[in-house]
Amino acid sequence: MGSYSELLRTSGVARIIAAQLTARFPSGMLSLAFLLHVEQQTGSYGAAGLVLAATSIGQAVAGPLTSRLMGRLGMRPVLIATLAVCVTAIVAIALLPLTVPLYMAIGLVAGLANPPVQPAVRTIYPKMVNSRQLTPLFSLDASAQEIIWVVGPVVTTFVATQIGTVWAILLAAVLMVVGGIWFISSPELGRVRIPRSKRRFGAVLGRPPVMLATIVGFLLIGATAAIEAGVVAVFGHGGAEAGIVLAIFAVGSLAGGLFLGHVPIGPWSTARRMFIVFAGTALAAGLMDFWWLSITLFIAGIGIAPALAVLFAIVSASVKFSDTAEAYGWVGTGQLIGAALGSALAGFLIDGSGPQGAFWAAAALAFLGFLVAVLGKRWHPDLRGRDASPIPDTEPVPAQPS
Repeated sequence: MGSYSELLRTSGVARIIAAQLTARFPSGMLSLAFLLHVEQQTGSYGAAGLVLAATSIGQAVAGPLTSRLMGRLGMRPVLIATLAVCVTAIVAIALLPLTVPLYMAIGLVAGLANPPVQPAVRTIYPKMVNSRQLTPLFSLDASAQEIIWVVGPVVTTFVATQIGTVWAILLAAVLMVVGGIWFISSPELGRVRIPRSKRRFGAVLGRPPVMLATIVGFLLIGATAAIEAGVVAVFGHGGAEAGIVLAIFAVGSLAGGLFLGHVPIGPWSTARRMFIVFAGTALAAGLMDFWWLSITLFIAGIGIAPALAVLFAIVSASVKFSDTAEAYGWVGTGQLIGAALGSALAGFLIDGSGPQGAFWAAAALAFLGFLVAVLGKRWHPDLRGRDASPIPDTEPVPAQPS
């Protein structure tokens, strides 16, 4: 853990991690807050699901687009504009009496304007630390984001049930503004400029490691979304058991990220981590018992943050600096689509065969992620003893007349 202490003592690292986590914290709040609020206003969970779907579609479409724009217009202008539009849309959903189509339209706008904080910060990281510290920093980042998914839903549920759903949404909006301003005002955003990419939009997906990271991330997050749906289906919304099991699942991910963060990244690294997720999930599917699910999902969680950290590192090491933000945008879009697919697949299987079906779906998605990682080993960068920083952008130097 000493190396993490050294990392956090590096100038600006602790501050920018805290700022980006605050800016992204509403990600762990808004889905549940929108669900509870729209259901309360319309009396229909189906209508609430449509609003969430529209928001997710907006986020998935916007990811690579807004990330690419940061190379053209600069990080701060894009982040300021998207923050202003997104917060306005979120407040409108909280305060205005809307029909379901209008809720969906504004939800789509909120998704499209979701500030690209995650691609921005992962583009900045290689410029803040030396090559030896970069992989542990990706691991620390992947582990720390578990706070968003553990604390966010708990805070939202408490505020929505004890004070009101409007206040739950407004609290998320306030955190987005505070965190966004804190992140945007960070000196690193002024010191780091993303060069304008000369490649056409989407060309970065032609890089095999980027495509590998996008597909594996899609399957990994799909598996976690199915697990979450399955846990809620087993224990219901009334008791604390579902929240405790999901918290243990996240603690497993946090522990795995911290303890495996220094393991050198080789061609088999992603496959090994995905196998941990698969093994724990497959074991979980055997028995719908509180203690069994707590133990097995802790095991499954151990592979999640380390797998995400490896995906971030192989993307960073495989693209030019000018393409990093767009590459992370595509990876993020893959994860969003995976979350939607995993939740939907789990929902159908829960209706058809009970909560256990969600765990079998999660195990199947995790196994596919493992299989893709094995088959894609030839395209997986070997970063053992190698710098994970992006490939520098170089400009041709005109020859001087003799």
